[in-house]
Amino acid sequence: MRVGVFLLAARFPGQSDGEVLTATVEAAVAAERAGFDDVWFAEHHFMSYGICPSAVTLASYVLGRTERIAVGTAVSVLSTAHPVALAEQTSLLDQVSGGRFRLGVGRGGPWVDLEVFGTGLARYESGFAESLDLLLAGLTRPRLSAAGPTFAFREVPMVPRPRTRPSPPVVVACTSAATAALAAERGLPMLLGMHVDDEGRRRMVDAYTAASGSAHAEHVAAVMAYVADTRAEAQGMLRAELPRWLRPGLSGYVPVDDRPYTPRDADAYADLLCRIHPVGTAEDCVQTMAATVERTGVRHLMLMVEGAGSPRRTQENIARLGAEVLPHLRARFRGRDRGPGSELLEDPQSPS
Repeated sequence: MRVGVFLLAARFPGQSDGEVLTATVEAAVAAERAGFDDVWFAEHHFMSYGICPSAVTLASYVLGRTERIAVGTAVSVLSTAHPVALAEQTSLLDQVSGGRFRLGVGRGGPWVDLEVFGTGLARYESGFAESLDLLLAGLTRPRLSAAGPTFAFREVPMVPRPRTRPSPPVVVACTSAATAALAAERGLPMLLGMHVDDEGRRRMVDAYTAASGSAHAEHVAAVMAYVADTRAEAQGMLRAELPRWLRPGLSGYVPVDDRPYTPRDADAYADLLCRIHPVGTAEDCVQTMAATVERTGVRHLMLMVEGAGSPRRTQENIARLGAEVLPHLRARFRGRDRGPGSELLEDPQSPS
């Protein structure tokens, strides 16, 4: 059982950029202190609700501020990044961190980012598989060349080589059965988002299993988590505070073309997250997380902890989850991950 923290670098009302990023780093350090296994950073461009434009850069800084915890990206967007450059950065961080870096990658969306960075709509619509394969080749081969429709270059040496063999851990954000099959074909675990319930996650795991022929993979599921003295207090806090800082940022999703886009309703989204995720007392959180594990088979959770809308509440939430939830959740599953394939649930560098 692995449990991590997921940080958006959320800008709450009235905060400066410096205050947001300082609070984000402090939350990551607090996650290590509270006993979490890993911390993951989101990546957004031209947004107000999450102001980290380079999850790799922030992860590298936090790796230097921590000693034990694994640090990952959730996710680095392949549609706007060069996969070879990302492979180089991953190998570098894998070396200097002693194997603590985790790379999460995703397709991203049809947003204006594609225009700004010059990668174009085709990278989003049809180039993800090529980008992913080139990234993986860069992590596993000492020399690399390409002759694809998007990337073509002569052979070059890949330096530095990663420390972790056969390659540093990579997970793929999956929101469709097609992407799940793509990840399965390459033997990469999925990262499942917060917008789906356990039934939706189970369908994704089933699609992955059907494509891979194996039920053993260290998938990761993102969940909203907030603990309070009562369920009413926890849910009331998130329903009141989450829309306040989420709503302005949702308008930042600007399509690169003329396709219609309707932003999520922030109040309805907050209500959904409260209903399907561990939001309540410590006992509620343990029960909800345990049910997710039982229903989906996913034994690596990352907890989005910033929902209550202030750095102080985020710190308090991390501390309470670490003290009141993690020990009981881990005890519940201790010894149950043994058997064929159980090695896939362990950290290869073993100190979510």
